[in-house]
Parts: sequence; structure tokens; C-alpha cells
Amino acid sequence: MLTFSIIAGPGRDPPIGRLETLADPSFFSPYRHGFVRVATAVPKVKLADPLTNADRVLDLAREGHAAGVAVMVFPELGLSGYSLDDLLQQDALLDAVEAAIAHLAKASAKLRPILVVGAPLRDGGQLYNTAVIIGGGRVLGVVPKTFLPNYREFYERRWFTSGLGVVGKTLTLAGDVVPFGTDLLFRAEGPNPFTFAAEICEDVWTPSPPSTAAALAGAEILLNLSASNITIGKSETRRLLCASQSVRCLAAYVYSAAGAGESSTDLAWDGHADIHELGALLAETERFSDQAVMAVADIDVDRLRQERMRTGSFHDSEAVNLALTAYRVQPFAFTPPGGDLTLARKVERFPFTPSDPAKLRENCYEAFNIQVQALARRVEASGLSKLVIGISGGLDSTHALIVAAKALDGLGLPRTNILAYTLPGFATSERTKTNAWALMRAMGVTAGEIDIRPAANQMLADLNHPFAKGEAVYDVTFENVQAGLRTDYLFRLANQHGGLVVGTGDLSELALGWCTYGVGDQMSHYNPNSGVPKTLIQHLIRFVVGSGDVDTATAALLTDILDTEISPELVPGATTQATESFVGPYALQDFNLYYLTRFGMSPSKIAFLAWSAWHDAAAGAWPAGTPEASRRAYDLAEIKRWLTLFLKRFFANQFKRSAMPNGPKISSGGALSPRGDWRMPSDVGADVWLAELAANTPD
Repeated sequence: MLTFSIIAGPGRDPPIGRLETLADPSFFSPYRHGFVRVATAVPKVKLADPLTNADRVLDLAREGHAAGVAVMVFPELGLSGYSLDDLLQQDALLDAVEAAIAHLAKASAKLRPILVVGAPLRDGGQLYNTAVIIGGGRVLGVVPKTFLPNYREFYERRWFTSGLGVVGKTLTLAGDVVPFGTDLLFRAEGPNPFTFAAEICEDVWTPSPPSTAAALAGAEILLNLSASNITIGKSETRRLLCASQSVRCLAAYVYSAAGAGESSTDLAWDGHADIHELGALLAETERFSDQAVMAVADIDVDRLRQERMRTGSFHDSEAVNLALTAYRVQPFAFTPPGGDLTLARKVERFPFTPSDPAKLRENCYEAFNIQVQALARRVEASGLSKLVIGISGGLDSTHALIVAAKALDGLGLPRTNILAYTLPGFATSERTKTNAWALMRAMGVTAGEIDIRPAANQMLADLNHPFAKGEAVYDVTFENVQAGLRTDYLFRLANQHGGLVVGTGDLSELALGWCTYGVGDQMSHYNPNSGVPKTLIQHLIRFVVGSGDVDTATAALLTDILDTEISPELVPGATTQATESFVGPYALQDFNLYYLTRFGMSPSKIAFLAWSAWHDAAAGAWPAGTPEASRRAYDLAEIKRWLTLFLKRFFANQFKRSAMPNGPKISSGGALSPRGDWRMPSDVGADVWLAELAANTPD
């Protein structure tokens, strides 16, 4: 029975045995958006029976074809079996291996995937441990193993010759003269170009794996055919090696190790196969299966190219790597499957807040302590000992106050040095005002209240605004008079008491320009929230609730604040002024922010990823603590509409980010400080991005 592991549900895949032509891939196919589907497979080997092993490879290859796979990798010496010892040098076996390769080559003409299989092969009176690359009815090339283990349980030098220095050569195989050497790259030509390279087992355990040079030469996908045996703890070491190599090489690393059927005379085999991309595990097989297993994942080749373009040190390595090989590139044609194809990788709905509970806790712990440490350092450096902060009873100011309290705790300063004010205006609700007072008391800070309505009325009258004449005109001037007065009061209070104004606005608001510029909530002396998106702030407060650092009453208060609809509370009326009805759901807008600024993805690709993550509320895990009411789906039309708004607001409001106050970067998703992660002119339009979205995303 085949165990088939794929991260995603089944897609509408093409039939086996037919290669579709594809001029314009479906929007709902990963191949349309720069992904390449790969598989790592472990057949159940039959020792010393190459033809049977070839047929078992073909069984899995047909599964890969049906799943739309482009490249499949199989274990080291998989056509013969790895654990044959001195039988590996028997001519009868080696002849049978070559016949099995010819059989595979012929059969590959009817299958989409490129097959990378392990085989012992002779050349010039020497025997090599090789990776044989097969596709389109022919052998595309053969790569020998460079580093042969000769310690503990492995004695490969007894049988094989190292591939070190084997470059520029050919050998005859399956009736063709084919490239042979460690200097081979394989490049797909067609609508989805990509480049891969192969190395074998021990190669990645060395200080300078061949795949490093291959990546520097352009290979985005690195394959490893392995026969690594299993001992206690070794599987974790292998994962670490594969993950770290994918990080160092800014690549995908696809690994397949020998499993069922290998000899257990002295060793055991777990059939460990996995796929990593930039350090992240995308898929892996069941270990210790007594049957064939396979794992499939979509590699984001466009993302890998973006990372390499952004990472100058990667290309600097080309110059200092004196051992860099002049590679021969073997081209092959690849046509992706037609029709829709479900994305075969996990896409977090909330890229800033992982769904894995342990990882979420770790992220919240680190984010919270980054904020506390950063604010404490600014207080220490300023020579001041007091903080001034406005408390609205909403998420952002609540979290900023908690951070401020912890920062002063760490500095040995009393929390009464925090001068916290609630500044009610024309639309402040009783609920938020009550919560603001309750929070200030719970935190043990010096609390105060300044009603801004008299000053706002005076300013509106000075401006000859219609509201001052009794008209219900609630325009942007009406709103910003209130926002500006709040900040003005806080700065003057800081002057009066010798303190620093702590900002409360978050990363999401900065991205969307949902803040009042200058004399408004955009400005402060220091903003610990500036690198924290709205979706993460909610979980940071939940982290505090569950930390045990607050009493039951405070935990209940924080929970009520979490349950309060997000609103600027600037416009009076019976209906709450709901922020997300204006700027879009923060769940989607944080998603858009992450992929636009962190990876530079095209808007249509962001829309595809958002659709993959959000179109089915029942699929995939949600971050712990996500309210049931928030566990909703978004269709493509909604995603496109809010992404369009995001692009317009993001570009139009760069001027606010160009003058933002200091604050710490929190996550690898980036920040928007002009002194750090994000720099752009304030007068660039979004036309190119909007046109790309409109042209390449269906309604």
C-alpha cells in the first residue's frame, strides 16, 4: 500500500499517461505562480533485482505524474539496493542495472516527472555510486557521488571510486552517450523554468557539500539520494542538515533515504524522506513504513530567486568560492499539467502568527521581550524616568501599556512613573472608557483623564467647521482634530513632567496609513508597537492573559478588550465606526503586507496564496485562541477587492512611514522603518501593481 503524503487536499489533476500542452496555466494552479512541484519517494526495494526495482520506481512515478509532479528523487543505489556489499561489483548485477535504466528511460516518455534514481555504474574500469537523471524517454545525465564514507558502518571506498574531479565526461547508457560528472546542472525550459542539481548522501555531511557550488551556479532545487541508516537521534540530525543546507544555499532541499527491503543484517533503515525550503519543512514521509512512501510539495522557485536577489552575500560567495565548478547545463523540456491544481504546501492564514501552538508561544515570548527590552533601552538612554501614554481601551494602547509597565519593572522604576491618560472624545464609548480606567488601575500606573471635547470644539469653531454650527458633519477634519489633540496633549504632558511619549500605533496601521500624520497618533518619542502587526498584537495580549503574570480580574479585563470591535471612535452615532469596514480585514491585510514587503511577490500571486489559505475555513489549523467568529473564509472576489484597497493605501501613505518614530523590528516578516527594512519614495504610484492584479487575477 502506498503512503502518499501531500500538504493540501487533492486537486483536479490530469489523467495518467497524457501530457497536456499549456499556453496559459489556470490561475488556480501553483505552476501559474512560480511554484514547481517536487516529490521524494522511497519504494520498497528488492535486493539485487534491478528490473523489479525499476518497476516500483515507475509505480511511484505514475502517482507523481497524476499529482502534477515535475521532479522526483529516489534513494541512493535504489535500483540495485544499497546493502549488497561485495555484490555491488558483480558484472551480472551491473548489467541488470543498466538494463533497468534503459527500461526506465523508455517508460519515462509517457510520464511528466523527471526521475532521479540511484545506481552503481561502471566507467573506464571504475565503479561509481551515481544519480541517474531520466526524463522524456532518455537519460539526461549521470552525477557520481563525491565523498565516499569509509568509517563506522560504511565502507564505500571498498567498492566505489569518488567522483571528485570527474568533470566534462560522458558515458554510454541506455543506448545514448550522456553527460557524466559532478559538473552537471539540469534546467527546465518552457513556461516554468527551474534548475536542479543532485548530490548523494555523504556529500551533504561534509564541510563543503557539492550542492553549495551547484546553488551558487544557479540550482534552486537540490536533490539528495541517500541510504543513511537509522540509529537513535539520527533522523533529527538529517533534518538539521537538510534544513540548514536549504538556508545556506537559499534553496529547496529534497532528500530521500533507503527504507523497506534493505538488508537488516547489521543495520536498520527508516525510509526517511523530506522536503525543505529556506529552512522550513514542507513535507516528509512516514518513517519505518514497510511499504512505499512518497511526499510531495510545491517549491516556490520565484521566492528563492527573490531571496537570492536580495541577499548580496549569497552572490559574494561566488567570488570567494575558489572551488566553484564551471557547470554544464543540461536542458530539458517541461510542460506543467493543465487545469486547476491544489497547492501542495501549507500556507499560514496568519503569516505573523503561526498555527502551531508551541511556535506561537515562542514567537509571542520573543516579540514581547523584544518590545520590553527596546523600550527599556530607550528610557535608559534618554536619562528620563517617566513615560506618558494615551489609553483608549483598545488593543494597541493596552499592549503598549503592558510593555511599558514591564520595561519599568526591569529598570527598577515604579510603575507610577507611567503617566497614563484616557482622552475621551465625541465618540468614545462607555465600554472602552471604563476598560481604559480599569486597565490603568490594574497596571498600577498614575492615571488621569483629559476630556478633549472642549478643546476640539474650540478648534472646530476657529476653523469655522460646520460641526461648530451644530451640523452633523463628520469629515476627516472632524476626525483629525480629535486625533491631533490627543497627541498634542501627550507631548505637552511629556514636556511638563519630563517624560517620553510612548506610541501605540501598530505595523498594520502604518502599512495602511490608518493613522493621523504629524500631530497625531503616527507620532511619538518611541513606539514599541511599530513592528507588530494587528493580528500579532491580539495574540500577545492573549499571551499575557495566559502567562500567570496578571490576576483573574485583569485577565478578564484583557479578554473583554480583545472582544471589543476595533474602532478609532472618532465619529459619533448609534453604529460603531468599524475600522475593518474601511481598511479591510486585518487578517487579509496583514497577509498582503507580509508577502508584498517580505518577498516582493506580484499581487496576483499574493491573491493566489491568500485564496489557498483562506477559501476554506475548515481546512488547516488556526492559531490558538482565534475566536470562532473570526474563523471565516474569504472568496477570491473578496481577496482581490481588499488587496486592491491595500495596494492603493500602501502606496499613497508612504510619506507617513518616511517620518515614523523609532521602534524595534519584531519579526522576520519585516518592518516599515525608513532606516531599516523598507525604503521607497513617497510619490510612487501603485499603477503597475494594480494593473498586474487586474490582468492576472480573475474576478
